[in-house]
Amino acid sequence: MEPASSITSSASSRSSLHEQDRNPLAARTTRDVDIAIQRDDMERVRAVAAGSGFEFRHTAGVDMLVDSEAPSARSAVHFVFLNQKVQPDYLEPAPTMRGAVHTDDGLLIASVADLVRMKLTSFRLKHQAHIQDIDGVGLITDEIEQAVFPELRKRLKQVRTQR
Repeated sequence: MEPASSITSSASSRSSLHEQDRNPLAARTTRDVDIAIQRDDMERVRAVAAGSGFEFRHTAGVDMLVDSEAPSARSAVHFVFLNQKVQPDYLEPAPTMRGAVHTDDGLLIASVADLVRMKLTSFRLKHQAHIQDIDGVGLITDEIEQAVFPELRKRLKQVRTQR
């Protein structure tokens, strides 16, 4: 079996990690983690995770890993597949994560630009709150704003007016 380090992945929903660098008091934590992987890596990820006390579940159309001793979708590791739509009605697929960055702790996380695209694409209430947090600490630059799809730019404007 290949080592976990050979699996292409990026933790994709930790906006608080980016915020923490800018303003530790503005960082919001969540109970779950999203991990973006190549679909071809799924079986290897599942095997590595099983050795660490996680079990795979497919619930309500979502692939996830749950703690085998206390399984809960609310605190699970949810899979996002790179360059594929999370939901059929999403405007954009998940980014390829070419711009992923390494944290000081060695985690590979989505760039702010990719994170903003994903949050605006999903546009669930909690993701709108994350956008407000990211924007509130000045991480959404003009360059990031101009690079997103026009419909996503409209969503960003909507979130900004709700503050």
